[in-house]
This record gives sequence, structure tokens and C-alpha cells, in this order.
Amino acid sequence: MDQISPLRETLRNESLDSGFDLESTADRRKNRVLRRTRSLNAPSPIQQFGPCGRILKNATMVIQIQDPASQRLTWHRPPLSVLVIKKVRDSAVLSPFVQLITWLMKEKRMVVFVEASVLEDPALTRDSRFEHIRDKLQTFRDGTDDLQDRIDFIICLGGDGTLLYASLLFQESVPPIMAFHLGSLGFLTPFEFENFSNAALTLRSRLRCVMRRKAQKDQPKESKSLLVLNEVVVDRGPSPYLSNIDLFIDGKHVTSVQGDGLIVSTPTGSTAYAVAAGASMIHPSVPAIMITPICPHSLSFRPIVVPAGVELKISVSPDSRNTSWVSFDGRNRTELFHGDSLEVTTSVYPVPSICSADQITDWFDSLAECLHWNVRKKQKHLDELSDLTHSSSNDTLDSLDRES
Repeated sequence: MDQISPLRETLRNESLDSGFDLESTADRRKNRVLRRTRSLNAPSPIQQFGPCGRILKNATMVIQIQDPASQRLTWHRPPLSVLVIKKVRDSAVLSPFVQLITWLMKEKRMVVFVEASVLEDPALTRDSRFEHIRDKLQTFRDGTDDLQDRIDFIICLGGDGTLLYASLLFQESVPPIMAFHLGSLGFLTPFEFENFSNAALTLRSRLRCVMRRKAQKDQPKESKSLLVLNEVVVDRGPSPYLSNIDLFIDGKHVTSVQGDGLIVSTPTGSTAYAVAAGASMIHPSVPAIMITPICPHSLSFRPIVVPAGVELKISVSPDSRNTSWVSFDGRNRTELFHGDSLEVTTSVYPVPSICSADQITDWFDSLAECLHWNVRKKQKHLDELSDLTHSSSNDTLDSLDRES
């Protein structure tokens, strides 16, 4: 069976007759940046927080809620360049990967980008099919090359980690992502590689995290910014003492967190580390930020949900016995010293994630499949109970008759 035929059929149906086949290579390169924003109904860099909410920065701060089903991916022109991200060190992904990039290049004449380390995979170098297309691939290295305005479309082959990695690569506007479930978990990857047929869109909000270092003598205050899709975690690190972290919301001190740490997550991240720490699960279309304590030394400290767009500030309390450590989507672990601060708010650049069925169905299917949400043995029907009760009564009478 041709594994990529569903992808071929969808792109063919969504494309217009005036496609990129009629364009010159020079025109493609010249218009690539413009096409990123004009080729589809995708998010634009305005104050939008998720697909269903927008906060207007004015005195009244208005939140607008839209119908989640209204978000759909509509291609006005075929994408010109595609980034294919595959799960590393997984032989099961190699065959679909080679088949996919071959079709994208030969049939759709797309420019295909892959990570440079992919070309160094010994298993791929032994594949004769890959040798024919190897030199035609465009490569990049994480942390060295900027893909921001060079990619129209992203395909992930793997688990949730591949989608998180794709989010990390784009610290501003993110191209639409189609994630195929070829990994171990697959909560964020709804497609099976052999079968998909829709183009509904979920805009997964991200958090903009800014680390501000305390100004040193004769040196300016340093800052570092990073966007995360799941969560930012502040914990006590290797210290045996409790974390003592001050939490501010929109400049007001809300509480001090005493425990193992604090999780600030997006709705997408609410089903990751946060749910393991006792948080509620939030649909990714809800414009919100989840704040979850990790093993708080207080019975009344429950996870809370605040509106998207509020500005959180996290710092080590002045009387804390130890420093804290910060990680962003499980990466870039950094120590937070006294006098440093971490500022977190909702980014204006969400991750457009293509749905398998629709926003609601995909999410509840993931809850059931990956987390076994609300799975229990069904209660017996009343007729069955009646039969059991009648049978039990007869058995008791029979036993009494035998005893007498």
C-alpha cells in the first residue's frame, strides 16, 4: 500500500491550478517570505492567545471567545518548502521518512529541509533510495541556522518530542505542523501515517519566558528570551531544602511557593508534567495559563488557572535558603539566583497544529488512548442485576431445602 497517498490526495485537493509548478526558482525564492503569510489562513503576529481568545491591551482588557470549529487550514497556494523532522535513533521511521521526502521532492517539487545530523545516520546511508535524493536535500543545524522565513510547512514523524522540537526551532511565527504518530506516546501527534484526511487547525498557545539576571557591578542587567509549548518548570534542583519562590501576577505579589517547585504551563502542557502534579486538563483552544505547585508544603495550595496574557514574575525569595533551577520544555536547564527573575506571559506566536478529525475529537481521543481517561468497568444493566438477584435467591432456597 502506498503510505503517502492520503497526504498526496489532500495536498492535491487543497491546491489551486496556479501552483508553484508554473513559477521559476527565482520567483519562489523571492516570494517565499511573503507566501508564508499569504499562502494560508494562519496566525499573524497580533495579540492573539490561542485559537479562541484575544486580549486587547486597553483599559478594560476585553477577551473574545470564538468557535473552535472556525479554525481551518485553507491553502491558497501550494507550500514551496517543507521541513521534515523525524524521530532520532528509530529504525521504524526510516522507511516512511525516505518515502515521504522522495515524494515531496519528485512529485510536488518542493524544497525539503532536514536536520544535518540526518545525513549522518548510517542506516540511511545504506539505503539505495536515499542515495538518489541525498544531495538534493537542504540541511540545517539547530542553534546555528535560522529557519524562520524559509519554511512553509512542517511534517513530524515520531512522538510528541518531535513536535516540541519543531516548536523550539521557531521562536516567532510557526508554520503549520502535521505530526504523524510514529513515536512512543503521541498525545500531540494525531495522525497514523497510513491514513489521514482532514485539515482542521488547532492553534496551540506558547509561553514567552524571559530570564532577567541581576545586574552586576559595572555591567548591565542581562536577559534571555525563549518560547515554550508545554511548560516552564522552576524547582529546587539538587538542594535538600524546600524551594521558596515568590510569584507575582501583573506586578502584584500573589503568594510564596514553598515546596519542590512550580510549573507554569500552557493548555497543551496541562496534560504533561502539570497533570502528573495534580492539575486539571485544559483543552488547547482555551486561552489560559495553568499554575501548578510541585509537592507544596501546604494542604490548601491547589493548581490555579489564570487568563492568557497576564504577566507572571517568578523570583527566589530573599530569605530562601537555596537557589532554584529553571527548565523550558525539559531543556536549557538554568540556575535562578537571588536577585534574578523569570517573566512569563502568553506568546503572540502559537503553534498551528493540523487536526486528524477536529479539535474536540482529537483531544478526547488522546485523553482516552494516552492517559486512559475515565476508563473503568461498566456498571451492569438492571436486567442483568435482576437475573443475578433471582438466581441468587433461588440458590439460597434450594440450599435451605437441601439442609431441611
